[in-house]
Amino acid sequence: MKNLVEVNTNLGKLKHTFSKTIVGIATLCVITSCGNKTPTEETADSTVVESSVANLTEKQVQSIGITTGTLEQRSFSTILKVTGKVDVPPQNLISVSVPLGGYLKSSHLIPGMFVRKGEIIAIIEDQQYIQLQQDFLTTQSKISFLENEYQRQKDLNQSKASSDKVFQQAEMELKTQKILVKSLAEKLKLAGINPEKLNENSISKSINIYSPISGYVSKVNVNIGKYISPTDVMFELVNTSDIHLALKVFEKDLDKLNIGQKVTAYTNTYPDKKYPCEILLIGKSLSEERNTDVHCHFEIYDKALIPGTYMNAEIAITNAKSYVLPEDAIVRFENKYYVFLKKTASQFEMVEVQIGNTEKGFTEIIKTENLNNQTLVIKGAYSLLMSLKNKSEE
Repeated sequence: MKNLVEVNTNLGKLKHTFSKTIVGIATLCVITSCGNKTPTEETADSTVVESSVANLTEKQVQSIGITTGTLEQRSFSTILKVTGKVDVPPQNLISVSVPLGGYLKSSHLIPGMFVRKGEIIAIIEDQQYIQLQQDFLTTQSKISFLENEYQRQKDLNQSKASSDKVFQQAEMELKTQKILVKSLAEKLKLAGINPEKLNENSISKSINIYSPISGYVSKVNVNIGKYISPTDVMFELVNTSDIHLALKVFEKDLDKLNIGQKVTAYTNTYPDKKYPCEILLIGKSLSEERNTDVHCHFEIYDKALIPGTYMNAEIAITNAKSYVLPEDAIVRFENKYYVFLKKTASQFEMVEVQIGNTEKGFTEIIKTENLNNQTLVIKGAYSLLMSLKNKSEE
């Protein structure tokens, strides 16, 4: 019996010891779990500004160098972005053709080449030029005979030695030949032949085509030996002395533009190279897309800009006066913009604002109802934001 009591006693002690061991292990697990908490969980909200009011000491205000002010009104500009291309007036784009047609004998033109006014740019030959010169010289040679005959018949008619009918016929033949000579002379001029210098020794089967302007060759549509009809365009020449920029502007923006307004243009290839322009003409009719052409003059023309080059342009548009603040008065935090209102000499409240455009160091403030007649921090706003963040992190 004694031995049985001792066994029960030992079992009780063992049970108590086991229970203490289990509790100890559980406690160790809890401690270990707490010790392994990640840094992300501790610092996730460490940068959130919990308070919107910065309370500073007098010494801190002096150290930061806070300067205050109020909203002010300024005439603000916005930028209208449009596209267009380099263009030339119709009188500066010349299509060269042959009024009477013929075969192209020679030409040295290639696109991009510069030619001067009066320079020979092509030689055309055809048998019709021979015939035209022959007809002119033949008709012209008859004039002298017909004039003498007319004078003779006139004298005979006055002495009644000749009838009026014979005299009138001589007069008519003279006038007819003079008209024919005049018309043939104009055809020769049209073909580029000077009738005053034409004689029986200067008849030629070819004519010269001269450049009507000084400019650049933009197109060559022919080749040697090809027959050129009067409706064919052989070459296109461009006079770049009056080249301009033609912009496409939509109807809704036309009332914002004026003659003489400044424009800055640039190409997609070299966007950093700016070309100052000035609005010269605003179109008065709209296309199906509800836009019109606005023509601008280059202040300094670059020969690298050839007709047809596509360009982007920015037009500065002056709006009515807007409320603005210096750029330093506005801070950005978590993709929002804020300013600081002065509550007391050492207390400043952070208030969210909506901003517009920035120009010459000033930023437009939209919806200013809660800022009117308020004293605002215009210098030192960033330091105030840092003080609020540091306070939240403590």
